[in-house]
Order: sequence, then C-alpha cells, then structure tokens
Amino acid sequence: MRALRDLPPLPGAYVLLIGTVATVAVSIRGRTARLPPGGYLYCGSAKGPGGIRARVRRHLKARKALRWHVDRLTAAGEIRGVIVAPGGDECDLFARLRARPGCEVPVPGFGSSDCRRCPAHLLAMGDAGDAGPFISLRPHETLVPRETLVKVLREPEEG
Repeated sequence: MRALRDLPPLPGAYVLLIGTVATVAVSIRGRTARLPPGGYLYCGSAKGPGGIRARVRRHLKARKALRWHVDRLTAAGEIRGVIVAPGGDECDLFARLRARPGCEVPVPGFGSSDCRRCPAHLLAMGDAGDAGPFISLRPHETLVPRETLVKVLREPEEG
C-alpha cells in the first residue's frame, strides 16, 4: 500500500482500477450509456502541474465537479488501485491492456473525446470486480517502462 503523497509529481500516464456495485449511467456523445456493476480500467494522462499525484488526488476526492466521463464512474464506484507510468502515454497503456484476455471496450468514446488513436480509454474487466488482469502480471512483465501497480490510500479531504 502507498500513500497518495508517495505518487510521483511528474507528468505521465496512469490507470485507475475501479470497482462498482451498481449500474452507472454516463452521457457519451449525446447518448446515455449504462455501465453494469463490475471492474473497470480507466487510462488517463497527467501532464499539468503536480503530474500524476495531482490527477490521482482529484480522482480520489469524494466531492468534485463532474467534469470528465470518468468522474461519474469514480463518484459511483471505488478506486481499488492505480498503475502509474511516469513519462508514459495513456494510449499505449490502453493498447496493452486491451490486448489482455477479458478486457473489452464497454462504451465507445468513454474518456477519449479528444483522442484519435483509441476507441475509448475505459475497459471492462468482466466479472473480475478487482485487479483481475493484473493478478497474472509477473514481476518482469511490464505495460510500459517504469510503471508501478499500487494501492493508494485515501487521504482525508480538507475543508
């Protein structure tokens, strides 16, 4: 386990391992999609101030503006782990994860409105409501150079 403050304040990419116990409705390109309960992998980028640490901190907040598609999912579900890839690329992470057995795109366009390379940045893990695809990762197997699978401890929110 790792505290949020231990995540790198560097630009890069990350994957949120999200579990839900109820159906989550999200609006994608003017249509409402329903995500059934289960495990999801969201691939994102963190290029702004504070890098990966700041972006993951925002995702972990219970109270936040629902700005991105993934905000609806994180508000309704639980972030069970994070893969951090300093200097990594979200599209590369998505491609590597999508190739794993059991990972599929549940809603085209989710999290990838501005991306021309990927059909989405969200993958469903089927019935594995946890880190299913990662259980089989061996220490020498990597998604991208320098990535780390961590369980981030939620820190108390201020105010």
